[in-house]
Amino acid sequence: MANFPEIVIPADLLPVDGRFGAGPSKVRPEQIQALVEKSVSIMGTSHRQKPVKSEVAEMRAGLAKMFSIPAGYEVVIGNGGTTAFWEIATFGLIRDRAQFLTFGEFGSKFASSAKAAPFLGEQSVIKSEPGDAPAFAPEAGLDAYCTPHNETSTGVAIPPVRPAGADKDSLVLIDATSGAGGLPVDLNQVDVYYFSPQKCFASDGGLFVAIMSPAAIARAEEIKASGRYIPAFLDLMTAIENSRLDQTYNTPALATILMMNEQIKWFNSNGGLDWCVSRTKESSDAIYEWAIASQYATPFVADPAKRSQVVATVDFDESIDAEVVAKVLRANGVVDTEPYRKLGRNQLRISVFPAVEPSDVRQLLKCIDFVIAALAN
Repeated sequence: MANFPEIVIPADLLPVDGRFGAGPSKVRPEQIQALVEKSVSIMGTSHRQKPVKSEVAEMRAGLAKMFSIPAGYEVVIGNGGTTAFWEIATFGLIRDRAQFLTFGEFGSKFASSAKAAPFLGEQSVIKSEPGDAPAFAPEAGLDAYCTPHNETSTGVAIPPVRPAGADKDSLVLIDATSGAGGLPVDLNQVDVYYFSPQKCFASDGGLFVAIMSPAAIARAEEIKASGRYIPAFLDLMTAIENSRLDQTYNTPALATILMMNEQIKWFNSNGGLDWCVSRTKESSDAIYEWAIASQYATPFVADPAKRSQVVATVDFDESIDAEVVAKVLRANGVVDTEPYRKLGRNQLRISVFPAVEPSDVRQLLKCIDFVIAALAN
């Protein structure tokens, strides 16, 4: 086997930008420039004053436009990211019993939080093995249905759909951490569509966004009024009330807001969500078509309908060491193609969020072929 650090990929094969990570993801230079331009007027100033609140207002309005939110829905923001929102939803949105679809690492974490809550009843969990996804099985008495839109760890995506036969007042909660901004969604099918900035929105982490229906807001009000103990940092009503004032409960990372806002403006100026989805589809189609045609690679997700447009996972023949391929790519400036650490498969995971140029994806595939040929010599 070739000594991988000595393999030099020809310059004409390399992508212009070699970042293909699942989050933090590629940040465009224009986003960094936005930070520079506002380094004095915004950075280091109070988040309770008009300059910062205007940025938050613009960000919330931009998201409302991008996702064509239905009447009465609200864009809620808060600190802590999606991981915090699982706890927020456990305290403030699940009345008693919810059903969870788990088909990877991240969907299972929300289910675990709800199962551990001593003030909730017995949760319903439907699980499938990595590479597939189950469907909801509605039951009387379930007040929430929860699933990832896109499972970042495995590259499986399913469309958010309100389950037929569910109780009339049940809520649909969609973890769109890596799907929001790169996958299609009809928010009429959803009560809470929540996500973080470090995936499709190419910003830093630490913030959550939750697009909430009137029914979800009413549920949060109901649980708050019930007297249930809710830690102040995890109080969803506090986040809702502060968001209406274009601020967060406690100090946010201003750089995160500025970079996310810049990305939203870029999305909307190019055609909004439809444009973003067309880019991720072009990029992911290139990967899957390449893998299907390859003699040594195959899409990890067998069902084409469940293959993600934003996080593509590709298995390799046992004759190929995908870990070595990823190391060679990294040594040549093509980074973050390694698989999810706990999945333990001989594969590459390639994230193709909207900031990633489809032309760079095609160059990446040429690089992979080159490296594999070089390792065989």
